Amino acid sequence: MLRILAEQRQMYVQQVFEMAELFGFETRNKHRIRDENGRDLLYAAEQQKGFLGFLGRQAFGHWRSFEVHFFDGARQPVMRGIHPFRWFFQCLELRSRDGRLIGTIERQFSILTKTFHVHDAQGRVVLEVSSPFWRVWTFPFMRGGREHARVAKKWSGLGAELFTDRDNFLVEYLERSLTEDERALVLAAAIYIDLMYFEAKGEGGAINLFRN
Repeated sequence: MLRILAEQRQMYVQQVFEMAELFGFETRNKHRIRDENGRDLLYAAEQQKGFLGFLGRQAFGHWRSFEVHFFDGARQPVMRGIHPFRWFFQCLELRSRDGRLIGTIERQFSILTKTFHVHDAQGRVVLEVSSPFWRVWTFPFMRGGREHARVAKKWSGLGAELFTDRDNFLVEYLERSLTEDERALVLAAAIYIDLMYFEAKGEGGAINLFRN
């Protein structure tokens, strides 16, 4: 199923709005993933359910442990992202449907930028990401001094930006040399970026954009 990503040049990741967010409650994160023509390709949904999951979202935000599962249009699992509990250097581990490790996305220490590395299944750094301080909504994926992919947050409208977590991201694959696994990691990184930097309006809204 990851082969479908090899056919894409651009994809849009749109967070699904839930009414409870208008009242300051963090709900389970759900995303629709569409191709550049607006057709649904995949869906992603956080799996931490129940009352304890609800409390964890309110109390710990993106520091909590959780899983994000990716599904195709028939609601069959495609891959899953596993986020363990960490206070520092948070990461998302990506695995295929059959449990094969695809790679990991790991946050790095930085002062003025949002920086993380993308590792392959062998632990090698295959892409480096550092969001420029003057373009806090743009995340270039670099290798060998060249930009191979990009994730950029798009304006969702004043009401959505102020009162909800309904974020929209453009995922662009700029180099055909990217492998299927690397493309999957870039897509998962869009979800990771949303959860790390844009999720909690209750934690300070725009202030959260500059938090590392």
